[in-house]
Amino acid sequence: MKTGNFKRTLVTTALPYANGPVHIGHLAGVYVPADIYVRYLRLKHEDVVLIGGSDEHGVPITLKAKNEGVTPQDIVDKYHGIIKDSFEKFGVSFDVYSRTSSKMHHETASDFFKTLYDKGEFVEKESEQYYDEEANQFLADRYITGTCPHCKSEGAYGDQCESCGTSLNATDLINPQSVVSGSKPVVRKTKHWYLPLDKHEPFLKEWILDGHKEWKPNVYGQCKSWIDLGLQPRAVSRDLNWGVPVPVEGADGKVLYVWFDAPIGYISATKELTPEWEKYWKSDDSRMLHFIGKDNIVFHCIVFPSMLKAEGSYILPENVPANEFLNLEGDKISTSRNWAVWLHEYLVDFKDKQDVLRYVLTANAPETKDNDFTWKDFQARNNNELVAILGNFVNRAVVLTHKYYDGAVPAAGELTDYDKETLNEIPAIVKRVEDALDIFRFREAVREAINLSRLGNKYLADCEPWKLAKTDPERVKTIMNIALQITANVSILIEPFLPFTAKKMQDMLNLENLDWSSCGNLELLSAGSLINKPELLFEKIEDATIQEQLDRLQQTKVDNEAANKVAAPAKDNIEFDDFTKMDIRVGTIVEAEKVAKTKKLLQLKVDTGIDQRIVVSGIAEFFKPEEIIGKHVSILVNLAPRKIRGIESQGMILMAEDASGKLEFVAPASDVKPGSEIR
Repeated sequence: MKTGNFKRTLVTTALPYANGPVHIGHLAGVYVPADIYVRYLRLKHEDVVLIGGSDEHGVPITLKAKNEGVTPQDIVDKYHGIIKDSFEKFGVSFDVYSRTSSKMHHETASDFFKTLYDKGEFVEKESEQYYDEEANQFLADRYITGTCPHCKSEGAYGDQCESCGTSLNATDLINPQSVVSGSKPVVRKTKHWYLPLDKHEPFLKEWILDGHKEWKPNVYGQCKSWIDLGLQPRAVSRDLNWGVPVPVEGADGKVLYVWFDAPIGYISATKELTPEWEKYWKSDDSRMLHFIGKDNIVFHCIVFPSMLKAEGSYILPENVPANEFLNLEGDKISTSRNWAVWLHEYLVDFKDKQDVLRYVLTANAPETKDNDFTWKDFQARNNNELVAILGNFVNRAVVLTHKYYDGAVPAAGELTDYDKETLNEIPAIVKRVEDALDIFRFREAVREAINLSRLGNKYLADCEPWKLAKTDPERVKTIMNIALQITANVSILIEPFLPFTAKKMQDMLNLENLDWSSCGNLELLSAGSLINKPELLFEKIEDATIQEQLDRLQQTKVDNEAANKVAAPAKDNIEFDDFTKMDIRVGTIVEAEKVAKTKKLLQLKVDTGIDQRIVVSGIAEFFKPEEIIGKHVSILVNLAPRKIRGIESQGMILMAEDASGKLEFVAPASDVKPGSEIR
């Protein structure tokens, strides 16, 4: 879609839930492509605003608050701050980054609901919903867990099973349980307001299926599937005490459903940005673009447009360039499982390497299918593309200019056919980048942008100015002038993708106020102008740095397995007399040493209060001998002796094994005399 038909562009980005930080899946799906596109339009001097904000309502917020023993406001304040700060440091150039807990948003969302309510655009319906009698409240779908009716996994939520991905109704769950009290919920009737999507179906068919066939196949296909199945009324309110209160009488304890509330956040954020907000939302010469992930397609292409259409005064989205999902090391990114690369942590671990991640996420963007982020690919793209191609070319061009001309741009002389062929390729590459950006193909666009530095590398390698410096100095001047003009063009072309790098390059070249119309200009650097000394744009990332990240993910897997490990079932009952036969005493370890030629065994001398005896114990993987001398233990003293590796072991030390397999001593909490019986 060319931008020339519109006077201004409103770009919105899906509002991240403020129940956790932002991760690379969010960045690849929404924020990096949106920022690239907006930076591109700004370079063209187009009127464009980038709207964002935190989604601070909904059950995930209240659940996290309950688990941490704090208020929902505490949770959203914490994560809104982390998210906003991360975006700023990463270079996502929002014109406004707001939040749905703001006064402006509550007023805007309430007014929007009231307008539709007064126009009769909602239907009121009674429905049956789970109710927690102990907590005295209706339960939202995420407040209910149970067994999935499809895959039989435990812990499925009332709206979705995270094990098999199936969408559910709370009443589908087997053995439902309230997250609030742990009790079994009962079914009660409750009243809610619904947006009758079936009423808007004819409009949606014409608007999407006939009018927007240029939308990405994944977006168009999902919309068609929803419409073909037949749309149903969708609740716009729910029973909850955290959110925007439903602004009508008789709605105590009810708030706007988060899917209705959140997209209105785009409007309230624009209101915060400018008093002229209506020109972006209500003018026919404005276009609106929603950058989202595929899980939000239905809300932005069917539900929100139906809301806007029902209200009557707003424009509808011109395009919704949604992406698929990004996985991490072959597994689905998950906030609840901590399986993610968190942006705020990346910014610490990889200081000043924002553009490396921006580049990798763009070059590997999940535009048409789910893609996988791996740390090895991250390293390879940095080392083999950013360092070896882009960084290498720019460094050579600047270094040689300082070596031969003390940083002064040489004048070009007569051009050879190869010079002309190379220069003619610059506007062709610019055109390919522009064409790809105009239709939201960011992978293709960044590849072409990097191709310009490939062109420069090839030109220098073919012309070999270092070999001609003494024999043909005039020819070298022409070669270096062309190399520098390519460098200047690269700095503009990469700016939407790698803004920090573009700034460094333009500072090196002493260039400013470049815009998109400058792309393809072969005289950006005038002869005689001075450039600054070279600065490395990228540095090689070593294997050890990547291994640290892989080790962190491996530890996350171990932690998750431990957290999800179910206790072994109880063994068969024994008689009390069987138990009384065991003589368990408190003992103190007085000596400890490793058993030769073994990894797991320690030889211990234990003071049992009765005697001092030798015990062989398989704990060497978890404890160093010198660390456990003086340690209180529980020891079974009447276990029949047996030889282990030639050592007679006279008893057994009792150990507790946690879910990860780690052993801990079972011992009294305070000082107890050796020989004390454990009953």
